[in-house]
Amino acid sequence: MEKEQDDVSNIHNRFSLTLVNPGSHYFSLAASMGVGLVIVLATYFGYLNNLNLEEFWYRIPMVLGVLAVLQFLDSKFSKKKEYSKSLHSSLFGNMLWVVTILMGILSSIVLAKEISLFFITFGMILFASFRIGIYTTTLGLSLKKAWAIAFIQPLIMFLVLIPQESWYTFLMDPIAIGYGFAFLIIASIWSRMTDRAGRPGMQSTHKTIQAYLASQGNDFEDAEELMEQHATKTKVGTSQIRFSSEDGTKEFRMVLPEIHPGPYHPVGGSNIPYLIYKNLSSSAMVMHSISDHALNLPSRNEVKNYLDNLEKSEIKEEGVKCTEPVVVQINKARVTGMLFGNNPLLLLSLSPHGMEDIPNYMKKEIEQYGENRNFTRIMTVDCHNAMGEEISQEDGQDMLKAAKSCLDSLITKESYPIEFGYANTDDMDVCTEDLAKGGLGITCLKINDKKYFLGWADANNMENGVREKIIESFSNNGFNLLEICTSDTHYAVVKARNRNGYYQLGLITSADKLASWFIEIAQKAQSNIKLAKYEILENETEVKIMGQSIYEDYSKALENALRITKMFVIGSLGLFITSLFL
Repeated sequence: MEKEQDDVSNIHNRFSLTLVNPGSHYFSLAASMGVGLVIVLATYFGYLNNLNLEEFWYRIPMVLGVLAVLQFLDSKFSKKKEYSKSLHSSLFGNMLWVVTILMGILSSIVLAKEISLFFITFGMILFASFRIGIYTTTLGLSLKKAWAIAFIQPLIMFLVLIPQESWYTFLMDPIAIGYGFAFLIIASIWSRMTDRAGRPGMQSTHKTIQAYLASQGNDFEDAEELMEQHATKTKVGTSQIRFSSEDGTKEFRMVLPEIHPGPYHPVGGSNIPYLIYKNLSSSAMVMHSISDHALNLPSRNEVKNYLDNLEKSEIKEEGVKCTEPVVVQINKARVTGMLFGNNPLLLLSLSPHGMEDIPNYMKKEIEQYGENRNFTRIMTVDCHNAMGEEISQEDGQDMLKAAKSCLDSLITKESYPIEFGYANTDDMDVCTEDLAKGGLGITCLKINDKKYFLGWADANNMENGVREKIIESFSNNGFNLLEICTSDTHYAVVKARNRNGYYQLGLITSADKLASWFIEIAQKAQSNIKLAKYEILENETEVKIMGQSIYEDYSKALENALRITKMFVIGSLGLFITSLFL
């Protein structure tokens, strides 16, 4: 399990590689036009200043016009016909060309040598070699097709840029052709090697990259198909505590699915907390159970299968009483527990210090401890309410001690009749980029004439310290807010261009604003409190999950491809530097 966590972390740490492209294709369009202008200026004022400069002025609109047309036509060659990717790749290719031209000028100044026309032709062929790499890795073309179209954009731009009478001089330069074709061969070998970097676990690294990039534009079929090929069937459980009023007019559920949200928006079960919430009439808190990314549902077919079977949950126990909450804090670790009949509910948190998903070994140890004390079932929630790394051994031991102490305390507690109230933000304007479609929810439990509140947010974790600020605001208003839990949804309102790939709750919305929303719905929840009964529901469904090996395969392919790329970059840079001394 530790190895699986390492693989997931490794993949996640490489997410920033997807942020290399500009966020908008309009930026790439404008930037490529600017780079095209620099190419014309550098060519005529740096290399061709001995020629008729009257030609210079009409070369600018010709080069930029051809560039714009070719960028559009380029999109027709890609597998998904994506204009934005055509613009991004054109921008980087033209940047490579202009850097080569400018480095040629700089080398002539530094080395006090005559400027060489070699760099214009060389840069054009470098542009073509870049296109071979980009078309085979991200745009879905075979190596043969990439070679067939590699020269279309750079060569036509070159023919428009350079006066016709000079074409032969430039294109027949043997050194430029030799150096250029060396890079074309390098690009081709690099493409072959990186595509095979994940074998035997992953047949084509490039197809996986293409599927991922397509899914970022909501074209998720290829990504889900690849993930389903790796998926394995298993049975997953889901526990629920259903509260219902005596008159049957109100119902609310705490849901603990054994599956994990993910793998990433919009693929598979990334939005599973909201879908469960919606299926339960928007009167639920879908908690983050102790689960990891091995329990991701790989496709929407499996999500539908899971949701359809969730309706077949069985009532295992019911009652009308529970204990008052018990809170145990040991160093950073905090566990909040309640006992429903003989079924403890434990909420685990390290906030404000934070951590990644609680590992499965802790769940097993807590459950074993509970079984030894004759509890029927242990329902354990990972509050997921502060950002952090994988839990340390010291913090893990403190959390286990706190959980065991909490269970020991619950045995001694008296049970009282339950009253409950629930409210959410569905009818409020709480649209923000760090909150998913389920919004915020609050349940108020009245036990032994005392009111306890439990908060929930359909969000991917929380900014550190936000929980504490909200709880302080509740306390200032005379409310006892026990805990705030997030669903760990992997749904994204917008694509976050940061290292995490998402906005945790409180990063965009201030803690004060969140507190005001929570307090507003807390007041609604306590205003509609009714005497209640609870039911413990259990469900077991056979679904395909992504499992552990897929992350090992993805991580291995990614690392091998990056290692190969680094070697080729170093070698290519060395070869390029030698050209500056010609």
